[in-house]
Amino acid sequence: MLLHIFRLARPAQWVKNSVVLAALVFAGAIRDTAKAELAVAAAAIFCVLSSAIYIFNDLIDRNKDKAHPLKKDRPIASGAVSPTTAIFMIVILLAIGLFAAQLLNPSFLLVAVGFVAVNALYTLLLKDIVILDAMTLALSFVVRAYAGAAAIDVPASKWMLINTLLLALFLGFGKRRHELVLLENDAHTHRKSLSNYSPYLLDQLIGVTTASVVVMYMLYTFSTEVSQKLGTENLYLTIPFVVYGIFRYLYLIHRKAEGGSPTRALFADKPLLATVILWLVTAILVLYHA
Repeated sequence: MLLHIFRLARPAQWVKNSVVLAALVFAGAIRDTAKAELAVAAAAIFCVLSSAIYIFNDLIDRNKDKAHPLKKDRPIASGAVSPTTAIFMIVILLAIGLFAAQLLNPSFLLVAVGFVAVNALYTLLLKDIVILDAMTLALSFVVRAYAGAAAIDVPASKWMLINTLLLALFLGFGKRRHELVLLENDAHTHRKSLSNYSPYLLDQLIGVTTASVVVMYMLYTFSTEVSQKLGTENLYLTIPFVVYGIFRYLYLIHRKAEGGSPTRALFADKPLLATVILWLVTAILVLYHA
């Protein structure tokens, strides 16, 4: 039972909450021990809250998941964890997460509540509305990035928020494409919004967001405002990793039928994982050893 409850919390998805740490790194505060501790605590809190959200989503979708080729093995859909136990876990995790959030500061608590609200709205309504479903998922990543800034009491960079939004949209449309191809004619029975998508439309949306991510990131690295704020003009050295990473993910979507789980794709594909690590290392070296 404990193993199933642990799986229910989806710990493999906690890596998404590393976005909370972005503000610490790109605000030049990584050497500030107090701020670093706050940022790590904020990321941990979001792991707790996101687990509550995942359980809520699985609870609401349990009947649809039973007929899904991949999701049927999830703990609630398979019957390994009862709905009553799931509800209990949701309440406990939300209570722990929000209580811990208010210990950091009031601003962070408000963002944390907003994060829960956005995701609850997605699960109950917006995931069935074409385009808005992907935009809501992307917004949840923007909220994560903003939460990191609120936790350490620094202004949230508009560049960071925009780049986060565009990258999350790219991943979101890739996820929808994978679902559409995997489920084929049964797609609309699992997710209403899929009946309004087509592979062609999603390829167009992926293409637009691909270009937007690359161009916006380049503008960010060459921005005079950013260079002055960060104290370096060398952030452009990270561009090749971003470009290759995006192209590699496109390859995984179109040639390897990946994209359904960005987290799984990241850890399963060594070139992609190496690219992300090299991007992060290069960014830290540029920012802190300029």
